[in-house]
Amino acid sequence: MIIEAFLRWAETAKAENRARAANALGRAYLQSEMPKEERVAAEMAMTYLLDDPSPRVRLSLAEAVAYSPRTPRNVILTLAEDQPEIAGQIILFSPVFTDGDLVDLVLHGSDVTRVLIASRGQVPRVVCAALAEIGEETEILCLLENDGALLSQASLKRIAERLGDCADIRGLLLSRDVLASDVRHLLMRRVSEALSESNLIQTVIGTGRLQQVAREASDSAAVAIAGSTQHEQLPDLVEHLRQSGWLTPAFLMHALCSGKVDFFTCAITNLSGCDERRVRSIISRGRVYAIRALYESAGLSRDISIVFIEATLIWREASRKNGEAMLENVSSRLARKFRLAEQSTAATQLLDMVEKLANTERRQTARNFAALATLAAA
Repeated sequence: MIIEAFLRWAETAKAENRARAANALGRAYLQSEMPKEERVAAEMAMTYLLDDPSPRVRLSLAEAVAYSPRTPRNVILTLAEDQPEIAGQIILFSPVFTDGDLVDLVLHGSDVTRVLIASRGQVPRVVCAALAEIGEETEILCLLENDGALLSQASLKRIAERLGDCADIRGLLLSRDVLASDVRHLLMRRVSEALSESNLIQTVIGTGRLQQVAREASDSAAVAIAGSTQHEQLPDLVEHLRQSGWLTPAFLMHALCSGKVDFFTCAITNLSGCDERRVRSIISRGRVYAIRALYESAGLSRDISIVFIEATLIWREASRKNGEAMLENVSSRLARKFRLAEQSTAATQLLDMVEKLANTERRQTARNFAALATLAAA
């Protein structure tokens, strides 16, 4: 009788009165202790109001029921697909949604729907993964700025792959302390590409030299990332670099001369397929023939492996004597040893790179010395 009376009244009542009734009905359903029959009647009345022609009525109902976990699912799911002003209340705050509900809304909803989901107080991992896969810049920016978004490393990497060209997204990703090293390297490459495409940079440096400068800077940045990566993350970084075509002899030599031996060892392990402990033992204590066999099993040709063997022996001595000057010690001594010897083209190019590393380190040492001298004189 109650629901019948309500329905008859709703047919002729003004929208303003229906809106007040909808809000009161929703609050009574959630806050009052009703007999079972009355609860069923109230739920039926709310379901009826979902088709009310006035948005004011549906909005008033949404405002009443948005925050409660006791709201009937059919009411929540229907309101979530209403026009944005109404759906926003529900999508932002309702605890009724399951992870699957939210994923469905991400996949089939509008960009406004995805922004609302990305802005919820807590966004589960599976929902973050769905947003990372199809969200555009606005949705992803909202997601990255949301402290309640439970983003996995896989989702962060997917965002970097899809939208790493966006400077704001790159900045938010790089500001995360827990960002995996392979993702940092991926974003570094995007920065390098953006700079290389800049008309200003091309004009100042010149197109011909720009590629070389960008590659050298990228190598240095990648080596720095490798040196700061935690040991347990090194295999993922190495595999990422291998698949990206980054583990060239020049890059490996740069890492070795820079003293990034943990990374270098992990890279040789990946390329050779040998056990890591065996690789580490050979690099740190093995004889020349064992080192050569290891490096050649990693794909280095004989003429290049000779340079790597010498670099390894110099590194051993330098690491025992003076770790701080390792790059200059290894690079300079390696360049001096092979400078006058006749080498293959590949080995010559590798040694040219080594000499550039040594020169770069000398310039940095000179700048540091000048800075300290200036401070001492002040």
